[in-house]
Amino acid sequence: MNRRNRFLSVLVLVVLVVAMLTMSAGAVDVNDDGVATGSSFALSFWALVPPIVAIVLALITKEVYSSLFIGVMLGALFANNFAPVGSLDTVLGEAIVPAITDLAGNFLFLVILGILVVLINRSGGSAAFGRWAEKNIKSRAGVMLATFILGVFIFVDDYFNCLTVGSVMQPISDRQKISRSKLAYLIDATAAPICMIAPVSSWAAAVASYAEDGQGFVLFVKAIPYNFYSLLTLVFVVAIILMKFDFGPMRLHEMNAILNNDLYTSGDRVDVAMENDTVNPRGKVIDLLFPVIVLIVCCFIGLLYAGGYYEVGGDFYHQFQGAFSETDATVALPWGTLITLFVTLIYYWCRRLVSFKESMSAIPQGFMNMVPAITILVLATSLKNVTGLLGAKYFVAGLTQSAAAGLFNFLPAIIFVIACVLSFSTGTSWGTFGILIPIVGAVFGDPSTQLYYIGMSACLAGAVFGDHCSPISDTTIMASAGAMCNHVNHVSTQLPYAATVGVICFVNYIIAGFVQNAAISIVIGVVLTLATLFVIRAIVGKNPTAPEQKA
Repeated sequence: MNRRNRFLSVLVLVVLVVAMLTMSAGAVDVNDDGVATGSSFALSFWALVPPIVAIVLALITKEVYSSLFIGVMLGALFANNFAPVGSLDTVLGEAIVPAITDLAGNFLFLVILGILVVLINRSGGSAAFGRWAEKNIKSRAGVMLATFILGVFIFVDDYFNCLTVGSVMQPISDRQKISRSKLAYLIDATAAPICMIAPVSSWAAAVASYAEDGQGFVLFVKAIPYNFYSLLTLVFVVAIILMKFDFGPMRLHEMNAILNNDLYTSGDRVDVAMENDTVNPRGKVIDLLFPVIVLIVCCFIGLLYAGGYYEVGGDFYHQFQGAFSETDATVALPWGTLITLFVTLIYYWCRRLVSFKESMSAIPQGFMNMVPAITILVLATSLKNVTGLLGAKYFVAGLTQSAAAGLFNFLPAIIFVIACVLSFSTGTSWGTFGILIPIVGAVFGDPSTQLYYIGMSACLAGAVFGDHCSPISDTTIMASAGAMCNHVNHVSTQLPYAATVGVICFVNYIIAGFVQNAAISIVIGVVLTLATLFVIRAIVGKNPTAPEQKA
């Protein structure tokens, strides 16, 4: 029986190989917009199916690698009308290899930051900060607020935000029995939403680059008061910390952390390698703060340097604005982290906290700690690439333009939803507002009107909302890596929180479309957010499994 099974397996394999070799192969043909010209599935709803399938599979199976790869394969099959050899060529030549090439700078940033985290732990800086926090921060709410404040403080870039806040706050949150899922949410909620309302950030530069006539920076600043998702997310986070309750899947994770001292609940323990790491007992708080401060300064200077600060003419303000509008975070952040790594090594060697041998062994360990995040990032970017081949963003953009007639005052709310769907499906907020900003500008026309900026803000807010929810978003992946949390756990626990704020924002954009006053709209949004949380807490409080009642 075993021989027969082996024979049948070999026979099937030979038949498949022969069938594939007899079919025509070759790269898929694309037009000037990067869309597969011969695909019957391009520029239609089918273009959104591969990311939807990947997302649904990830949430159902709790396994993100295979889910993303299946999405990539499905997209390649759609782009090649199910021709197997052509689809394989597309997976490698149009999806995975370009993803690795495009993400080279991000990989270097992640690996160096991973090495820095290992070095900081070995120096005893994290342990010393944990001891200080135990004496000065007495409650779980205090630790969560400290995480929130640190996230707000590091507003320059979302990648930098996620990994830095995670590495600093993780030891303290572990001591207070805060689940890794909750830590990942706090990190994620103060990454992209903060960068989206910070005029000095890589996100402001990205938005500025998509606007016409050099008005990008002005557009970004004027859109901030109407960026309801970013602003209300901050209100939501502070409120839910002070109200001391959770709902949805997050409640289970937090209960498990409090009652069973299990910070993970389910999924892999992604930081097992670090749990047995040697820690220098002579470490001090400054040994944690010094590398972090150097990292912030170097990355900030790196963003200016990569933007050609000294090459831009004019006074300081115009040099500063010009540099940030032209900067490249994939160059600046590795530049900053590499300098920080050298400075940190010299500092630790002078303090005799880490030996040369220990510091060199931190290199492979730091790399290994970042392998899961890098793998997910490659697969997620590959999925974005095949979705781009199918022209998903152009299909959604067409829906935006067709919705404009007869719904002018409702248009900000409609734009918010469309931006959310596009960002969620493709996992990229930058790509979303990159395609929608010109369309929104053409729809509203006059940039001197309030409705113009409300529409632009709705586009930016929807892009951040979708990015915040999406399992294939690079920022979501970075938040999981920063908290060393199982990625599917982070996505499933964060989704109800983000969706709650998103629904409130949708209602607020309907109101803003008629009221057209930022102050009134924000007040209404804050009231709706707090009222929603009080209602949810009243409902959750009736649950007999509430941790307050079991503790």
